[in-house]
Amino acid sequence: MTLLPSPARTLLAFLVLSGPGLANAAPPLIQDTPLSGGDGTVQQFDHNAYSLPLGNMPMTDRLDFSVGNSFFRNPWVEAPASTEARDGLGPLLNTNSCQGCHIKDGRGHPPSGDERAVSLFLRLSLPPDGADDDTLTRLGVHPVPGYGRQLQTAAITGAEPEGKMRLHYTERDVRLDDGEIVSLREPHYTIDSPAYGPLPDDLQVSPRVAPPMIGLGLLEALPADVIEAAADPDDTDGDGISGRVNRVWDERRGDTVLGRFGWKAGEPSIEQQSLHAFAGDMGLTSNLVPGTDCMPSQACDRFPHGGTPEVSDKIARFVTFYAGSLAVPARRDMDDPDVQAGADAFNALGCAACHTPRHETPPDASRAALADQTIWPYSDLLLHDMGEALADGRPEFEASGREWRTPPLWGIGLAQAVNPRAGFLHDGRARTLEEAILWHGGEARASVDAYRALPARRRTELIRFLESL
Repeated sequence: MTLLPSPARTLLAFLVLSGPGLANAAPPLIQDTPLSGGDGTVQQFDHNAYSLPLGNMPMTDRLDFSVGNSFFRNPWVEAPASTEARDGLGPLLNTNSCQGCHIKDGRGHPPSGDERAVSLFLRLSLPPDGADDDTLTRLGVHPVPGYGRQLQTAAITGAEPEGKMRLHYTERDVRLDDGEIVSLREPHYTIDSPAYGPLPDDLQVSPRVAPPMIGLGLLEALPADVIEAAADPDDTDGDGISGRVNRVWDERRGDTVLGRFGWKAGEPSIEQQSLHAFAGDMGLTSNLVPGTDCMPSQACDRFPHGGTPEVSDKIARFVTFYAGSLAVPARRDMDDPDVQAGADAFNALGCAACHTPRHETPPDASRAALADQTIWPYSDLLLHDMGEALADGRPEFEASGREWRTPPLWGIGLAQAVNPRAGFLHDGRARTLEEAILWHGGEARASVDAYRALPARRRTELIRFLESL
């Protein structure tokens, strides 16, 4: 079986679908195997599609995976408690378990109505002017006095949440070239009942929905120099795409390194991403991240803690191992003519310029299961200007307020099988894949304009291709 298109069909796709400047793009990479995650790919396509260990993981590692899963899935509790290994929650928090945000190891979703947001939260900061240089180096942002870097909307007994996040949408119609109307919902965020002093006028707010967990170990295995080599910050090749790397603080190394995880590539490793989430989302300390998001004025130290640290090194290792061992589900329907035509369209429209289909992990990766693998994540892990409509106006390390890391697309066709309420993009605003495409701007504007000009049948084929990933 192969998805390699005939030369005639490829030429036709480029002549019909490519927009200005796209015809000179590099030759497309067409996925020719269902094994998106290399040898570790799994055949699971239901609500558990994101929750399996790497298929090539040795049996000797399965126990560590299961233990890590238990600490990822089960709720943490207030201290003191008989559950000593899992106490110390809060006092300020967003959720009481990792699974509370990463639902079934997949995407979170925006709240509905008056529902309290759990798997979507607000990052907070102030403009960097006047911020301490060391703070910006280590944290990437200027924290908000009295609130820190994240709005905690829940608290343990005796503590008061920082505030209530309110979300409402306005509908915005987009007319495609053939006259079809697609309604996009534009989110608007407010913070009610701030409990720790008035919020500043220059507050920067960035909504973030929990991303899927699959394939993180494989992405971490990619060499930094390979990711950096794909960057083109000055658009020297003139293709309109100027991917940039983010340089972020690595707590383990005590130095600035390549960022590759998070919506703005603000984290360098699975370990640091995980332990920052423990600290920010659940108020739990670790040796790597000994402080939570509590500010001194909030006097969080008056509450009982769950030990020093609350997340032991052993638990941290189990959770990090689990997060780096979740498998990618296999591609589906690769022989479907519509899916094949959609793959041609994906490349012809220039989508692969950022959503780079194929990568290779090195033979000397940290674990054998991650080494020497051909993977298809559909991401360059670089920052791109996505236009004003998606801008949050909040810088993070070297990422601007208009830049986002290219999110991997592998497994995206199963996102709503795993979590039926899952949305797309950094804040879950897009209810469908087509809505997500139409929100793209900035460097993706030419591709979106070309998509809008496609006949309805061709648009459907492109969506069918994305659903097959």
